[in-house]
Order: sequence, then structure tokens, then C-alpha cells
Amino acid sequence: MYRVHGEQLEVFLAHPGGPFFAKKDDGHWSIPKGEVEPGQGHAQTGQGQGATAAQAVRQRGEEEAEQRSRRESNREGEANQVRGETAALQVDPDQDRREAETLLNARNEAARQPHLNLQIAKAYLSGTDSGVSTRTWQNALDAIIDTKTGPTKDRWQRAAKDKALDSIRNQVIIETQAEAMLACVKAGTVSTNVHLRKLHNFCLSMNWLPWPLIPRRLWPEIKYQPKRAITFEEHQLIVEREKNAERRNFYELCWHLGGSQTDIANLKAEDIDWPNQTIAYARRKTGSLAMIHFGPDIEAILRRLPIVGWLFPYLQSVRCGDRATEFKQRCEGLSIKGVSLHSYRYAWAERAKQCGYPERFAQEALGHNSKAVHRAYARKAKVKLASLESYERHAAEGRIIQLPSLPEGRGQKVG
Repeated sequence: MYRVHGEQLEVFLAHPGGPFFAKKDDGHWSIPKGEVEPGQGHAQTGQGQGATAAQAVRQRGEEEAEQRSRRESNREGEANQVRGETAALQVDPDQDRREAETLLNARNEAARQPHLNLQIAKAYLSGTDSGVSTRTWQNALDAIIDTKTGPTKDRWQRAAKDKALDSIRNQVIIETQAEAMLACVKAGTVSTNVHLRKLHNFCLSMNWLPWPLIPRRLWPEIKYQPKRAITFEEHQLIVEREKNAERRNFYELCWHLGGSQTDIANLKAEDIDWPNQTIAYARRKTGSLAMIHFGPDIEAILRRLPIVGWLFPYLQSVRCGDRATEFKQRCEGLSIKGVSLHSYRYAWAERAKQCGYPERFAQEALGHNSKAVHRAYARKAKVKLASLESYERHAAEGRIIQLPSLPEGRGQKVG
């Protein structure tokens, strides 16, 4: 039963209705009032049931398009149970049904065959990155090391040998699961956590990972061991016990200069400006210039060292880890705990704070980004104020450098 109204084709159809047929369209819409019996035609059956034009349900447009529009506008999803989980088909009224079914089928196939899904993903990604299916974490380590220079490169080369990374070292990056990364962090040290984070971010930046394996907020917290300054008494015990003259002079210069162990071990006689009483050198880590004035105590140490070439020939030739191990052995022999060669930097910064040394001078001496300076000047060191009596006496003796007076009217009022 149909009619043409204007330019629109209108077909008279009916739906059984009721709870059993609710939300069921396919195969249930038919001509009204019954089914076609054997020996009868569609027109005869429709006329025999007394259907009238007033009872017609209008169908707009071509039959297929209209039926699709009605079904899609009333349906929010079709459920398909896969492995105990429901894969829902979300249908947009403006979206072609075939595209939605293709998406549903892809999701169901992914749930049924995850390995096949991974292979398909790798096939797609290989179109823009030929190495995506074979690139391992060791390849990424090699790549990041190639971007580094100097001491930073040395640290990355040591980090790459971390045994905690062995479980993922030869895994293909895109096949790695978050659980494997977390297992590495758990099995390693603070250094493992720090370098694995950087390696993970490097792979993201290079588009070797399509998304983060571990979101930033879910990475295990980096917990550094407590650090402290070496005391003068501990330093004296180490120097007195040390029989090797080169090491003894090295420890004393660390105490007075506060520089990093690598910078001090690589000092040369040519870095000393005797007339101006200064030592100048480029910091190995940052490349920034350090220029330090020295007094009688440092001069006495420098006079005992070679007048040409390396000031510490042996210590300059070994790795910083070897210097640190030798120092640790001496501390253990004296039952000194909780200090390392880096503790000399903390000691220097705290001494500077205690005696009122300006923070900007300390930053120039140790480096503007020195954590030792920031920590000491922020909270650690206690300042002892000299009495006015002693200050006046030192001023009279010329032992205090007077600051120039400000022009009249520019000084601050004292209330």
C-alpha cells in the first residue's frame, strides 16, 4: 500500500509493538494487519484486512533512508557481549550505519585478538616510521647518549648499563606495557627512576611512543637520600689519616674551594693567576666560568702542587666514581657516615652562610644553580651575628671594608 504525495513516496507499514518487539526494527516492519498467507499477494492481504489511508504511518523519502533515520534516532546503542565485556555501538543520526558497524567490529576484533590488533597497528605506523616494529629500548638509549656530551654523556653511559633495565632493554618500545616500566623502577635505584623518566619522555618526543606508558602523575616519586655537609672535625680526621699526598691535598682543596670533585680534579697549574691570587676554570657540567680569589690557606696548598700541567695527575685520570669510592672507603674506616665528596660543597655553602658571605658571591663560586647554595641559604645554616663591640674594633683595625656612602637624600631612613 503506497501513495505519491507531491514528490514524496509514502508507504503504509505497521509494527507489532509490545514489550517483545520493543527496540526491534529489522525484520518486523510489515504491511498492516497480518502476514501474507500462502496463495495470496501483498495487495490482496492488505485489502482484506481493511486497512485505510487514515491508518497509514507515513514514511518520508526513500524507504531505506527513512527506516535508517527512524532506527538511528531512537537507538543509543547495540550491545555485543565479548569476553564478559560489552562493546557498545554508539550511533550518531548523521553517521552512516555501515561506518558505525565497522567501528564496532574493529573493537570486538581487538578484544578477541589483541596480538593481531598490535600487528595491524604496527603495520599502519610503519608507513611513517620504518623502525617502529623493531626499535628497542636499547636503541633509544643509544640514541639519547648520542645527543649528550662531556660528563652528561658519561652519566648516561653508566645509566645505560643499569641491570634494572635488563628486563626491557631488548623489548620493542611500542610493545612495552606500563607494568614492565614500573617493575624496572621498583628493581632499580633513584638513578633508575630519574633516567627512565627522561628516556620515556625522549621516546615520546621522537614519536617512537604514540602515547605515555605511564602518565606523569602516576610515576613513582623520586626519593633522594638525605644529604649533609661534612664537618670540620670529620674533614680533619680524613686528612690526618690520608697517607697519599695527592689525595690529601685534593681533599683540602675541596674544603676550601667547594667546587665539584670533577672540576677540582681537572685543575691545571695554568689555571692559577698568582699575581692576582685567583683560580679560574670552566665548569665541566655547565661550561660557565668560575673565578675564585684565594688567601694564604689555599696558597699554601697550591704551593705543594705541580707547577705545570695537572695539579692532580692521578685523580684526573680516574673516573669520578673511582674517586668517590676511594673517599667512601676512608670514611668507612673512620666510621664517618652520611657524607660523600659532594658533602664538601654543602659544607662550603653552610660556612659561607654562617659568616655572612653574600649569597650572590656564593652563587658565583659554586654556580648559580648549585643546590648546595640554595639549601644552605634557604634554611640549613645558622648565622651568628658579631657584637657591635667586636665589629667596631675590627673596623678600627682596617679589617672591615667600608661600603661607599650613598649620595645625600638617597639613603633609607632608620625608624
